[in-house]
Formats: sequence, structure tokens, C-alpha cells
Amino acid sequence: MIVDTHLHVIDQTALDYPWLAGVEPLNRNWTYDDYKLEARRAGIDATFHMEVDVAPERIEDETAYIGTLADRPNSLIVAAIASCRPEDEGFAAYLERQQANPLVKGFRRVLHVMQDDLSEGARFRENIKLLAGTGLTFDLCVLPRQLDKAIALADLAPDVTFILDHCGVPDIAGDARQPWQDGIAELAKRPNVVAKISGVVAYADAETWIADTLRPWVEHTIKSFGWDRVVWGSDWPVCTLGGGLMAWVAATHALLEGASEDERRKLLSENARRIWSL
Repeated sequence: MIVDTHLHVIDQTALDYPWLAGVEPLNRNWTYDDYKLEARRAGIDATFHMEVDVAPERIEDETAYIGTLADRPNSLIVAAIASCRPEDEGFAAYLERQQANPLVKGFRRVLHVMQDDLSEGARFRENIKLLAGTGLTFDLCVLPRQLDKAIALADLAPDVTFILDHCGVPDIAGDARQPWQDGIAELAKRPNVVAKISGVVAYADAETWIADTLRPWVEHTIKSFGWDRVVWGSDWPVCTLGGGLMAWVAATHALLEGASEDERRKLLSENARRIWSL
């Protein structure tokens, strides 16, 4: 069975998502009910909700809303990666509140759509250090040209576990191997960084990709990080831009054809259960 570490629920009746206005294919409701049956059919038996960059004043409302979904009978949702603003003065108090919520297993501040120097601010960096010793992870969503920013954060806080989203957001459709390839290899030298095998179908040509299109990118990421430091994510509903959940799950199994059963279990479930103490 699969642990999906990257589900986005979008409910515009409950929360505000300013960025959706610029992404028309996703600008509608994508509910947990839409996801759950397809996920079960795909072999997913546990799911992490990943924050969806709601309006800043709604961040804690989003976590509370996801809590109501997790509380449903037989819910797949077992954890939440909450949004945060490490650049803000109130981060320490926010962190303390989230530590009281057992559903919250980590945080993410979207970086790939922000100015490159956001993570270089003194307050941002000092606040990231506060995660040390909490057991809470920090997801890194960066572009290939920003991988040096991810490396800097990993070096700054060696006692914090960082999760690299979407194999580092490579431009697969454009076959842009550099600086992505070298950046991934360098980041993987940091033992406190885990790579998430997710999102890649949205970066390939939606009309033409097959499993072998994704193979060089996925295999380089796994080879760089090793089987003990990779987890899997659907990136639903963003994966619908590249064929959907079932297509991505099928491609994943095809890409793992040469892996051992132990390696497959590590990527698909065991590493996630260990890293987040499920």
C-alpha cells in the first residue's frame, strides 16, 4: 500500500486561494471526496494533506478544516503539512500553537513563486532553526535555479529534516538537465534532506509523456538520495495537469520495475511512516 505525502484539498466554499485566479485549470473545488475513492483504487491507504498557499490570514483555518476531514470515519488523511511564514515576527508563537496539534507533522513555505532571497532573510533563517528538536519537517518547493537556497537552509539547520518537493521541479518538457542535475546531487549530500518523488507529470509534456520520459529525472533523484531518503506523493490535483492520479501511480510502478521489494516498500510507504513517526 502507498502513503501519499502530497494531497491538496481545494475548497473555495471554506477557504481563500488568491493564486488560483492565475491557474484556470485548477480554479475550482477539488474536494477530499473527489480524491478518496480514486486514491483507494490506486492502493493509497494513508495521506498527508499539503498546504495549498491559502490567504495568509486563513492559514490556521486551513489546518482546522483539514482536521475535520481527518476526523471523518475511515479518513485517509493521517497528517497535515501546514503553511507557515518564517519571515514573520509571529512565527515562534505560531510554531508553539501547531506543536499542540498532533495532526501537524511539518510545515511548508512556498518558495518557487517568491523572490529568490526570501529564504536568506535573518528572521526567516532564525525561525527555521526553531524547528530543531520538534520532530517537525520543512518542505522545500524550489526551482532548479533555487537549489542553492535549499542547500543553504539544509546547512543552516542540520538538525531539521527538510523534504524536497517534486524532485526539485525539473523542466522535463524542456529537457533542461542543468542546473537541476548537479543541484540535486549536491543537495543530496546533506543527510537531513529527503526527496519527494512527486509532481513530475505536471512538468512533462502532458500530451506525449510516458513512463520512460520521467525515468531519467526520477532515477537521478533516487540514485542521489538513496532508497532510505525518498518518499512518494501524488500532488493531486496538480497531477491532473499531466494525466491524473491513476496515470502517475501506474507510471510509478513502471519506474520501479527493476527495484527490489524492499526498495519499493521504502519509497511507497515505509520511509514516510518512519520519518513522520506514523
